Amino acid sequence: MNYEAVIGLECHVELNTESKMFCGCPTTFGGEPNTRTCPVCLGEPGSLPVPNRRAVESTMMIGLALGCRVAPHSLFHRKNYFYPDMPKNYQISQYDLPLCIGGRLDVEVAGTKTTVGITRVHLEEDTGKSLHIGTTGRISEAKYSLVDYNRAGIPLVEVVSEPDIRSAAEAQRYVAELRSILEALGVSDVRMEEGSMRCDANISMREPGGEFGTKVEIKNLNSIRSVGRALTFEIERQRKALEAGQALLQETRHFDESSGVTKTLRSKEEAFDYRYFPEPDLLPISATADWVSALESSLPELPQARRARLAAEHGLSVEQAHAVGASVASTGYFEGTVAAGANGRDAAVWMAGELGRALNNAGVGIQDARVSPAQLADLIRLVGAETVNLNTAKRVFQMAFESGDDPGVIIGREGMAQVSDEGALATAIAAVVASNATEVERFRAGEEKVFGFLVGQVMRETKGKANPALVNDLLRKVLTTGGA
Repeated sequence: MNYEAVIGLECHVELNTESKMFCGCPTTFGGEPNTRTCPVCLGEPGSLPVPNRRAVESTMMIGLALGCRVAPHSLFHRKNYFYPDMPKNYQISQYDLPLCIGGRLDVEVAGTKTTVGITRVHLEEDTGKSLHIGTTGRISEAKYSLVDYNRAGIPLVEVVSEPDIRSAAEAQRYVAELRSILEALGVSDVRMEEGSMRCDANISMREPGGEFGTKVEIKNLNSIRSVGRALTFEIERQRKALEAGQALLQETRHFDESSGVTKTLRSKEEAFDYRYFPEPDLLPISATADWVSALESSLPELPQARRARLAAEHGLSVEQAHAVGASVASTGYFEGTVAAGANGRDAAVWMAGELGRALNNAGVGIQDARVSPAQLADLIRLVGAETVNLNTAKRVFQMAFESGDDPGVIIGREGMAQVSDEGALATAIAAVVASNATEVERFRAGEEKVFGFLVGQVMRETKGKANPALVNDLLRKVLTTGGA
């Protein structure tokens, strides 16, 4: 029997406000445990919360960017539950009257577009962080636990999707696109490795178009790659269980990064009653039409529009536009390279190829690239002017990225300029023809594929500095006219 996955995502995003949601404590990452706290975020008796206006506006901007309707009237609620990371024993959140309702996010995978509905975008405060001391850091194997409340009270936005996602690849694309939108808005640093963006996935399996199956929740996925790996495993686990006639349990599972599998965390046979009620210490939020209109007019260029503009202005393919328009930083690098004189398509090819490879190998972002846009544009110009050939230019780029030296300086210092002197090339070709008599005869007998091998030998003879196009012309003349 065929089954399809039904996936909905809940993405939690810490806003980059200077102070917490309901108090003046700083929100910067790190610091000594429990040093960025006060009576309000610790829930001490008599302390009163004051809402952070910037956090409210950032949430409204997220909703507007996702095509949501900003509710004219919304409330904060108390979500009551008891856990060590909640110093008040309740969380200030939103329940039935969130800030933003409805919306959509379009994603594209392998040329197929899918519209994922947005159920709601609401604002709440983050919890503290539990530290489980033991060999694995998991609570089940901990010797004891500690709690750091520095994170408690940081503004946290939750973006809840409809169950419109049908594959792990679509889920990854959704998270990546949402992350790009948040980064473009400037409302969060969206550093998943630091926990400022986290994702929970709800997944079930069903016959195509049939009723929903038993839902499983996977908690705290902290990278786009983890979203894909966890859902790929879980889809296959549930499929095999259903094909074997086994019943699936409604439960919460944890994704183990090291093994690549999901494991049972707790069952969800009964819904927990959070006893929501309106927060008595906070007034309702009234989003006037003028307020919403002002925020909407302040929205920056969003990723989808940015990619369309780059493609139209520079004749880029869809894949190239996605690569160079992936973030504000990558767009800035691309446009800086073009402004320095490079052709847009050439800049996109180099960014997707050599630059992307160097960044991945170094484990850094494009903002830390040691080859500037102007230097890349200059290297592209040198290739176009046939000062260096393409293969040499790629080597120069890697050397420049590793050392921080200017590519032009490296070319001069290492003697890497392209050889286009016909006399020097003729000497190299003669040496290759003389030392590869068998291959030469095979070519002259009609075995065209040998030609590439001989070209490679000439490039080796010139230490990779020969002009490839000129080598092709001169070598073919020698071979076809019977020269030695």
